[in-house]
Amino acid sequence: MTEELTDKFAYELVQLLKTGEVSVKEAIEASQNRHEDVDGHVNALPKTFYDEAVQKADKIDIKKEKENKKSLMGLPIAVKDYNDVGGIPTTYGSKIFINNIPTKSDATIERLENNGAVPVAKSNVPEWAGGHTFNPVYGVTRNPYNIEKIAGGSSGGSSVALATNQVWLATGNDLGGSLRTPASFNNVVGFRPSVGVVPRGLRYHSFDPLWVEGPLAKCVKDIALMLDASTGFCETDPLSFNHSCQSFFDSLDEFQLPVRVAFTEDLGIVPVEQEVRSTVRNVLPHLKTLGVEVGSDIPDFSGAIDSFHTLRGLLLAYMMGDLLKTRRDEILIDIVKNIEVGYEVTNEQIISAENFRQDLYRKMVNFFADYDFLICPTCSVLPFDIKTPFVTEIDGIPCKTYIDWFAITFALTLTSCPIISLPIGFSNSGLPVGIQILGKPRQEDRLLAFAKLIEDKVGLHRNSPI
Repeated sequence: MTEELTDKFAYELVQLLKTGEVSVKEAIEASQNRHEDVDGHVNALPKTFYDEAVQKADKIDIKKEKENKKSLMGLPIAVKDYNDVGGIPTTYGSKIFINNIPTKSDATIERLENNGAVPVAKSNVPEWAGGHTFNPVYGVTRNPYNIEKIAGGSSGGSSVALATNQVWLATGNDLGGSLRTPASFNNVVGFRPSVGVVPRGLRYHSFDPLWVEGPLAKCVKDIALMLDASTGFCETDPLSFNHSCQSFFDSLDEFQLPVRVAFTEDLGIVPVEQEVRSTVRNVLPHLKTLGVEVGSDIPDFSGAIDSFHTLRGLLLAYMMGDLLKTRRDEILIDIVKNIEVGYEVTNEQIISAENFRQDLYRKMVNFFADYDFLICPTCSVLPFDIKTPFVTEIDGIPCKTYIDWFAITFALTLTSCPIISLPIGFSNSGLPVGIQILGKPRQEDRLLAFAKLIEDKVGLHRNSPI
């Protein structure tokens, strides 16, 4: 029963929960059994709380849940260890917070719980932020396609938990690619919605437009299912809003072809490994068979890297500045440097960064007058050696900072557009490769529907690698 259930997609299991063919307790037990079988190899879910989940399952009224069209019907999920689940430690991967036990779930998780999700585990994260999931509390998370390679970050634990079928859905969040990079590295789907689509907790700067919450899943239909259970206005998040789409899941089959997309291998600003380029090109024949017109005219992203560095530094200084003053020696040195960026940037740099972001958005508006979507690689590199903290060179070109190897994702962050990372194929050594598809602001439904068309053409690699 365990393998039979954990192999299913979330939307399939939700239907079984709804009809009563499977109970919530049986789903929790299947997740736990699978976790015990495989997580020792990858360390995706270092903190589990299945007993507490069973207690919650006892209180679920399936008949009542059926009245809520957004309900996940008691589906077990993993929660990233940057998010609060009431009564469960939230460490942020830092020993400073190893005994931090919030009394209630944050806005993101509360919304999911109110719509029938049952958290069963915390997924591993980098210490505070980053593209490589390791920390001094729970250790390193490994890529299931090659356990000597990194899982990506910062939603590495969530992505690996999905890739190994330990859970059916998992939460993530994305500042510079934290949903998209690990999704690509682990052959799952990661979705960065527009700012405000998914309400955020109080940890974040309430008016920050960079960091968003979003879903991770094994297919696009599951992304839509989880987004339905996540979205909506929340009074503690001033940027949150009620989306015009009533059901992302129901709208998946409403997409109308043909469309016009722009395809680029590097956004014109970043180096990309040759094997990533060649693998990503595999999507082009599928677009052609769909009748999609493909062009190459993209907005000018020059200046995106400098702008993001400035804005990211300001955000980290806001979020962690007070902690830096009192616990500096206990914070990862790379994070210390990034917080200091926020304190050291000049007024001129801030104005320049904000001007770039504003100009880029206007360029995107002009871009969408001619194109419906933009497609590019999710990552510039393949998953690299787990002992390497970050990439210093790509295709013979040196990286200036420790985060520049994922510039291809954080450049798109600055557009304020929804972006999905979709599995597209594998390298010669069997490592996953994904594409990013960027759509028009607040048109998540249209982007998801288009992504599903491509997913259907490319085909899903459904089996767990371990």
